[in-house]
Amino acid sequence: MRTLVDLPERELEQLTALSRSKKTSRAELIRQAVAGYLAQNRAWIEDSFGLWKGRGEDGLKYQERLRDEWER
Repeated sequence: MRTLVDLPERELEQLTALSRSKKTSRAELIRQAVAGYLAQNRAWIEDSFGLWKGRGEDGLKYQERLRDEWER
């Protein structure tokens, strides 16, 4: 899939130089950078699963109970 990305001229120059030195395309370097960024930032999603486990109360019921307090 294609995506347009605007980069400052200085970053584009550095990316071009890096792609030449590594003998790979700028597109490949950008794909690698995005993959690395997503891998580093995926942990917060995975760490959130199961946070409610062991609370002894259904999460939806808890939410409804709190919202019922708003109506008072």
